[in-house]
Amino acid sequence: MEKFETLTGLVLPLDRANVDTDAIIAKQYLKSIKRTGFGPNLFDDWRYLDPGEPGMDHSQRRINPDFILNQPRYRGAQILLTRDNFGCGSSREHAPWALLDYGIRAVIAPSYADIFYNNSFKNGLLPIVLEREAVERLFRETEATPGYRLTVDLASQKVTTPSGMEFKFEIDAFRKHCLVNGLDDIGLTMQHVDEIKAYEGRRRKQAPWLFSE
Repeated sequence: MEKFETLTGLVLPLDRANVDTDAIIAKQYLKSIKRTGFGPNLFDDWRYLDPGEPGMDHSQRRINPDFILNQPRYRGAQILLTRDNFGCGSSREHAPWALLDYGIRAVIAPSYADIFYNNSFKNGLLPIVLEREAVERLFRETEATPGYRLTVDLASQKVTTPSGMEFKFEIDAFRKHCLVNGLDDIGLTMQHVDEIKAYEGRRRKQAPWLFSE
């Protein structure tokens, strides 16, 4: 997966609490496990005025002009700012896939649902927890300032505003290591490929019947 070190990105303010995974990526799009192609269906039910299905030409659908994702000033956003309990509901890895495929690399919220939080790290999406007061301040500044951008520095674990104000955030050391080095579960396993091959060689000698063709 892509390494996460420092990101300066446009902020998308989604002023809703308890955004569940079915809102992030609707159930009809869960048939694919390719991890890509979900960006056009991020927040599908809120984003479009007509129902969507896999395989449609989504560029021809009627968009909801009132939904924040469709407002031109937020086009190309890479940081999602939202409220409490983001990612609640059913456990689907497609939720971080959809956010990443759209272009979101980091989410800032006061709290997250546990499964979504864990799935995010495993896919290269950084879920940042900040105090409610800090989140409220960022909402005010984002909505008042077109082109509002934040800088996320994972090494120093801080979010910096255009005015230079800094907000520190906590992150587990192992998860930080994986993000900085772009290591998902497969990548972590492949770091031990030599030991794995050596073990398989020993097992082949100890129990050759397990490897007979």
